[in-house]
Amino acid sequence: MSASGVVLVTGATGVVGRLPVPRLVAARRDVVAVGRTPDKRTWLESMGARAVALDLFDGEAATRVLAEGGVEVVVNLATHMPASVVRMMLPWAWRENDRVRREGSATLVDAALAAGVRRFVQESFAPVYEDGGDAWIDESWPVRPGPYNGTVLDAEQSTWRFTEAGGIGVVLRFAGFYGPDPFLGASVGAVKRGWSPLPGPGGAYWSAICHEDAASAAAAALDVPAGVYNACDDDPAARSDFAATLAGAVGVAPPRSMPRWMNKVGGKSLELLSRSQRMSNAKLRRAAGWSPRWRSIREGIPAAVDALTGAADPPRAQPPVVSS
Repeated sequence: MSASGVVLVTGATGVVGRLPVPRLVAARRDVVAVGRTPDKRTWLESMGARAVALDLFDGEAATRVLAEGGVEVVVNLATHMPASVVRMMLPWAWRENDRVRREGSATLVDAALAAGVRRFVQESFAPVYEDGGDAWIDESWPVRPGPYNGTVLDAEQSTWRFTEAGGIGVVLRFAGFYGPDPFLGASVGAVKRGWSPLPGPGGAYWSAICHEDAASAAAAALDVPAGVYNACDDDPAARSDFAATLAGAVGVAPPRSMPRWMNKVGGKSLELLSRSQRMSNAKLRRAAGWSPRWRSIREGIPAAVDALTGAADPPRAQPPVVSS
């Protein structure tokens, strides 16, 4: 990783966004991190970053922060995810996240171009790919978002516009996140009740990436050519393997697959989440020399469960609220 250039990180107190900040600081980067509240900004400063308040929908303010801060690289990890797994099934619960991806990303790209930023890294979501069966999915695979995440393509388009204007635009298509968070807690609860937490056939692939590996991929994106990159583990597992691994980690029997009637109730959103997606991270590996700590959820999920239950070493200090 290059040792020069100011990096601005948005979403810097989110579940994933908080993790690149200390990593970049440790790599001697000058980090400007966005925090929405005084408590969050105090926490960011304790990590060694320069904390700022920034409304991503205010173009003039964004241009001013980037220009006055001498920012050369923007890492946009801002999201506004629904607060629970149940709310994720409600279309209207994604409205704010849609606005962040559609309007916020576009506004931030406009500001970056006006301020002379040279690199723009945008978070995206890989499970928009078409079902691939057993095939390996690279970045050229066809995409078909669901109704709740179509705006990932709007955010990607803003990044392409940044590249077309002469900058280096990088899109990271993250696989399904996991780590010691409320969503893993809900998944543990599901397997304890005897049900798989993932929709879809047991043999369908589910690509994943742990929070820490997502953070290292975001840091690696500071030195890759413009383009789109899958950020996922090395060895995607089938849904039945995920469910069995999670069950084994909490000491219960492998669960049953989610009932098929739930797919009908969940409509297009659950159809998307049921697709078989055996993603390849080869492009990011080649471009950045990046590799995930956990090759597969078979190793990563037990470690995440240990961290969730307190069996692992205590995590580093976290911001007062870990939403982005």
